Amino acid sequence: MKRVLIIGGNGSGKSTFSKKLGEKTGLPVVHLDKIFWHGNWEYISREEFDVLLENELKKEEWIIDGNFERTLEERMKFCDTVFYFDFSTIQCLFGVTERVLKNYGKTRDDMGGNCPEKFDFEFYKSILRFNKKNRPKTKALLEKYKPKVIVFKNRKQAEDFLNLL
Repeated sequence: MKRVLIIGGNGSGKSTFSKKLGEKTGLPVVHLDKIFWHGNWEYISREEFDVLLENELKKEEWIIDGNFERTLEERMKFCDTVFYFDFSTIQCLFGVTERVLKNYGKTRDDMGGNCPEKFDFEFYKSILRFNKKNRPKTKALLEKYKPKVIVFKNRKQAEDFLNLL
């Protein structure tokens, strides 16, 4: 396990898991949100993001946390292990709401720029569509590239895995 992807629904705990996995393994953690977001919820260009991502993918070791569906296949080409947080929509909605309430008005350390937590109706709508839109593509890419895959259906499974390391 040298090149690890952590993917799944928003609010499933990917960033928290990636930080803990990084601490346990010594692998450097790359949060895609930290690369993508700058300023006050302003994002970098697609081209700039792709260059920064490519630079990370070329490295020998990493944990990359984030969805960014557009770049998932490219990341799959480089990884050897995938942690797939395949949570229900309800679990993700609860996770995001809990995160917003806990961090409201503050920028998390896994975010770039000045992006304070807030309630965002469009973000919630994207969570409602996530599984239907992304599950089939994710499963097809996992089958195509065949990395080692560990699927979590809930936070306890993820926590139990970390405790066994």
